[in-house]
Amino acid sequence: MRRFIAVIAIVALSGCGVDTVTTAATVAAAKKKEIEQGKKTMEQVQQDIGKAMEQSQQRSERADTAEKDQPSAATGY
Repeated sequence: MRRFIAVIAIVALSGCGVDTVTTAATVAAAKKKEIEQGKKTMEQVQQDIGKAMEQSQQRSERADTAEKDQPSAATGY
């Protein structure tokens, strides 16, 4: 009888362990997905910043070119 109770106790406790392992695996998978999404977001933001910097540089270059093409007010030409 004691053996039977011991076996039942072991089976019951091992079931809790399986549930804990399953929960941990689910949480780990969710965290992995969250990290991957964060990396994608970071890459997108970096691309957006790069595009904005490039556009700013182009505007600056156009302004410099336009400034050089216009006659100077100081010289009157």
